[in-house]
Amino acid sequence: MSHALIVEDDRESAEIMAALIATEGFTVATAHSLREARAQLSMNQPDLVLLDLMLPDGSGMELIGENNVLSNSEVVFITGHASLETSIQALRHGATDYLIKPININQLKGILSRLMRPAELQAELSSMRETVAERGNFGLLWGRSTPMQRVYEQLAKVAVTSVTVFVTGESGSGKEVVAKTVHDLSRRRKQPFLAVNCGAISPNLIESEIFGHEKGSFTGAERTHQGFFERAHGGTLFLDEVTEMPLELQVKLLRVLETGMFMRVGSTQDRETDVRIIAATNRDPAQAVAQGKLREDLLYRLNVFPVQVPPLRDRTEDIPLLAAHFLDDISRKEGRAASFTPAALQAMSAHRWPGNVRELRNVVQRGYVMANGPEIDADVISPWMSPNPMPVMLDDAPSVTLRIGQSMAEAERFLILATLRHFDNHKERTAATLGISLKTLYNRLKDYSGDLSASDNSESSMA
Repeated sequence: MSHALIVEDDRESAEIMAALIATEGFTVATAHSLREARAQLSMNQPDLVLLDLMLPDGSGMELIGENNVLSNSEVVFITGHASLETSIQALRHGATDYLIKPININQLKGILSRLMRPAELQAELSSMRETVAERGNFGLLWGRSTPMQRVYEQLAKVAVTSVTVFVTGESGSGKEVVAKTVHDLSRRRKQPFLAVNCGAISPNLIESEIFGHEKGSFTGAERTHQGFFERAHGGTLFLDEVTEMPLELQVKLLRVLETGMFMRVGSTQDRETDVRIIAATNRDPAQAVAQGKLREDLLYRLNVFPVQVPPLRDRTEDIPLLAAHFLDDISRKEGRAASFTPAALQAMSAHRWPGNVRELRNVVQRGYVMANGPEIDADVISPWMSPNPMPVMLDDAPSVTLRIGQSMAEAERFLILATLRHFDNHKERTAATLGISLKTLYNRLKDYSGDLSASDNSESSMA
């Protein structure tokens, strides 16, 4: 039977929590000071410690650093107010979550349902690190390169906590796979993982999709609809391309992050949610704020634990491993074995992959289909690879002059539009030349709508 220790100076609150935890099948002890807590810890190692930060004889954090007495206990802080600083503080000091006074019973039940000893998680992480060396994968992620090793270490630290994660990286680099890996390593792994692309849903429908709606709340709302926050309850909600979310909806997302409460469209009733948020964008977050695409206060809330996913061109040593993984996967599904020739692997390693891992996977799948035998050679896959940026930059290509002090957003905008004009509005060649994905180019052009036929501005020029 699991054992819980409640360290809380408010005796009535401690008794209420103890009674609830006991109904969930735990044995429970209480302590109302650091001195009493140390005495309890000397008698019985708890599986879970609910630890008040403010105690009569000191801070609850003092217990964490004392001779590793809580090294194999899940620690949850109890605090009087919710703040971003509390999340960061909990992470730095080894806590996995925190509860806000007055204690929310449903949130406490959720923590109890996800209880796992730190030793179990650490053993799992150690096994996964060995797998990286042996097979080349860390969960769903593949690669042995130094940039990916850094990502793995970040995920190992943050997955066991409940803090919000903000994943940045180019389109196709694997941001959703990073989010799914965090979920699979977390205590929420048995609950849903739901992903929503905020840029792929109509602005008129996105609020209903995320928060749900009541029957009759708008034309066509013939039944009550549960949104992503309700369907992901207890689990993880991945908000991809969060910078494409309408600003008015970002305000409501901010409220959920701050209070854990939301309303369905057409309702006046607040609903609780117990969901971990992982957000992602292919934009530079600071630039998105400067462009008015992302609220600064929302960025502050999302960016608790940032993870930068490297583009494939920055980890070319992983390309043969990734290609082999994708080929093995499709061979297993189709029931026909295949392999790459050395020339094919060399061609793939030399390519810059503007579409990143997604583009590589697509090329492998096409090569498998088009190959006439068990071997896939360079001439089979080369037609499917988008043009490399470098060969396109010809000596007679026009140059671009930018004003010193011009913002990065303005410089990016002008360079994209100038390159598009140079290639006669050929978007695939433009994206490849700029080293960005086609999806990223379309997102930018959507931002610049109305400017495509504009002449060169007064601050920049083409020579």
